[in-house]
Amino acid sequence: MSFMSEIKFHDKKLLPIWEKIQAGERLALEDGVTMLQSDDLLALGKMAHAVQREKSGDAVYFVVNRQVNPTNICVLSCKFCDFAVKMKDERAYAMTMEQVLGKLNHDLHEVHIVGGLHPDWPWEFYLDMMRQIKANFPKIDIKAWTAVEIDFFSKKFKLSIHEVLRQLKEAGLCTMPGGGAEVFSERVRRRLFNQKIGEKRWREVHRAAHELGIPTNATMLYGHIETLEERVMHLIKMREQQDESHGFLTFIPLAYQPGNNGVVDRYTSAVDDLKTIAVSRLMLDNFPHIKAYWIMLTAEVAPIALHFGADDMDGTVGEERIAHAAHATSPVTLAKEHIINLIRSGGKIPVERDILYNPIAVHAPHAIGKIPYLNCVPFYREFEPLRVKQVPMSPNQMGRLAQHKFIEGGPLSLMDYFRVEKDYEMLNYGIAVKDLARSVILYSNFKWRELEGKHIGVTAYTSTSIELLRVILQHKYGVRAQLERLHTVFQAQEAGRFDAALVIGDEALRRAQSGLAGFQHVYDLGHEWHEWTGLPFVFAVWAIQRGIEQQHRTELIAELERAAISADQRHPGLGQTHGKRLGLTQAEVHAYFDGFLYRLGAREHEAIQKFREYLTVHEPNALPIG
Repeated sequence: MSFMSEIKFHDKKLLPIWEKIQAGERLALEDGVTMLQSDDLLALGKMAHAVQREKSGDAVYFVVNRQVNPTNICVLSCKFCDFAVKMKDERAYAMTMEQVLGKLNHDLHEVHIVGGLHPDWPWEFYLDMMRQIKANFPKIDIKAWTAVEIDFFSKKFKLSIHEVLRQLKEAGLCTMPGGGAEVFSERVRRRLFNQKIGEKRWREVHRAAHELGIPTNATMLYGHIETLEERVMHLIKMREQQDESHGFLTFIPLAYQPGNNGVVDRYTSAVDDLKTIAVSRLMLDNFPHIKAYWIMLTAEVAPIALHFGADDMDGTVGEERIAHAAHATSPVTLAKEHIINLIRSGGKIPVERDILYNPIAVHAPHAIGKIPYLNCVPFYREFEPLRVKQVPMSPNQMGRLAQHKFIEGGPLSLMDYFRVEKDYEMLNYGIAVKDLARSVILYSNFKWRELEGKHIGVTAYTSTSIELLRVILQHKYGVRAQLERLHTVFQAQEAGRFDAALVIGDEALRRAQSGLAGFQHVYDLGHEWHEWTGLPFVFAVWAIQRGIEQQHRTELIAELERAAISADQRHPGLGQTHGKRLGLTQAEVHAYFDGFLYRLGAREHEAIQKFREYLTVHEPNALPIG
């Protein structure tokens, strides 16, 4: 966070909180309340923006999506809801399957389905809705059914929560929205939505989803009768849930829309909205993304929120009824180009994504790919943010974007560089290991030569480590195994069903002490290569597009050289905060960095050539890019 470490604090109570954040310490209830009570809005925004930039660089995500509310008929009568009606109400509607499908088109990447709790629809109707969407629009990912709806299905159709979710997943459900959480306060629940599920049931549903490999989202409805302490406790409870099950993709603060329900007669202020987003980013240190939901924030406030900790603008939406039934003042839809322009107006890079936050396209020139792993920290910590715009992504995602020339450059995984070397120039910088990699680890129930025909789960994030594993198996040990992708979100949970599992990056470092799924043997692929060839191994090379303007090329290389000098010096504080989040001591972080080489010399180029030769002996069995 060096580029924002000097913040001018008018409210001195924020200073010790900022010091805790910089030291990698988790914030407490009193910290959150202090921040919400503070009038030092700019300092609070800079704190959250610094944390957000560490996680997301200059990227702001959006998705081409459509919200579908199949019915407004609901068995509940929540005091704050202006959307739901009873069956005989003249405003009541219930879509047919044809009407639901008619809302969709092949340009969409995501459909978001939520609605009322219809008293008469059979269970098969919901399952068939999933199946019909996937059959007619196979490229659309389905985000559907809040915890309230899952609870309703469970009780109405006499199925367990796990069975409801299992059948929905089998029918095509990809992720779940976070609605229905409102605010985790029994006092508020009893006054505003006493017919609705509470905190315990909401968390039970999301925990079950994560156990079944269904990622979900989380929300908080604020700006009604909740106290500041209740807001912060809600955030802390979400953080605890994420610590436990690791399945939340994003957190969405939802500003209350007063409507005609008599709960409150005012909208939240822009100041309150921005504070809540900033505090959400600072408290939720284990959530990858914070969403500025423009539907409730308005299209005017949402771009400002991008400098207060938010890194996602949701999407095009298409048609949203629930918030607008309560008189939300935003438009019901935004064109893709409008969202791109809103993000650019906030000085950010628009990144079109899929439902799991995999980048699909980068809508900006001069964007540099950023691998958000500890071993890349020496490069990115030194980049001048006004000169180098960074978009975080996994190695595989970077390779895919490079194939379409969506990025100007970055540390391309070696396999991905081989695929694009006609269009990208290799520089004399990279990410190589002398011997031990420490973050490219095969966990196994068998010794190497016993892995013949066994099933190995492999990381979804890179192809170089996978091909290195294949080369070691086939050419060092004479073994052929079956390689299958692990889930991008639930790698650790899925690993146990394989005979062995390949884990890379920060997840491998996080598992260094605890191990993984009870596997008996632990193999470091960097060491296996070095022991066999006597050479270092190059996992990634810095490459930039051929033909970019000379001045920009010169500036980028100068930034890389400055970063490489810093990496050579192994500054005492290098990666300390990042390492602390992974459970590493400062000494362990230093030992980790000492094993890396960030400049490519003769031996590194020899290693690249040796690896390429082994690849030509067998044709790589290309796996789907994750």
